Amino acid sequence: MGKKILDCRTLQCPAPVLKTKQYLEQEAAVEINVIVDNDAAVENVSRFLNFQGFSVSVDSDGHSSTVAGLRDPEKAKKLEISPGSITSRENSDHQKILIMISSQNIGKGDDELGQKLMINFIKTLKEMGNDLWRVVFVNHGVKFATKGSAILDELVELESAGVNILVCGACLTHLKLLEEKKAGETTNMLDIVTSMQLADKIINL
Repeated sequence: MGKKILDCRTLQCPAPVLKTKQYLEQEAAVEINVIVDNDAAVENVSRFLNFQGFSVSVDSDGHSSTVAGLRDPEKAKKLEISPGSITSRENSDHQKILIMISSQNIGKGDDELGQKLMINFIKTLKEMGNDLWRVVFVNHGVKFATKGSAILDELVELESAGVNILVCGACLTHLKLLEEKKAGETTNMLDIVTSMQLADKIINL
């Protein structure tokens, strides 16, 4: 089978990953090139292909990028296609709590107070211990994972303790903050939805 080229330019998250996933569900491909036109898609498609057993390289001309994947034919036969890096619940006696943070504030009214409350909340998350599984940042919540964030050290500490920090790539791109991200893994809506499926409990803020 020859190399497959998927043109995903102009497609927004999570469409490039979904289109790549759809093709790999139909064909046991060993070589694939996915053309995208934004950095978030480069990260998301690269991560997805890596998880599917591909060696990945990226070539960019400044306008679009080609994410090239190559894998052993035997891996193409054996691997079962999964949504992304998030595929199954780890075996554990603990709960799997997912926290979705979509704002920089808790509550409505006084924004300054709301932001202080949110910062204090995130700084206290470690008290959940092993029950805390994933923290997902979307919309303006992604700012907490960027340079200069008041809780950047806490997020790095949570990551070191094994908590998955997922940061919406489309949100970072929209806010022009992708290059400012300093914590967490750039992710897409497919991974976020899959995480919600696997969680025992979801807390939305």
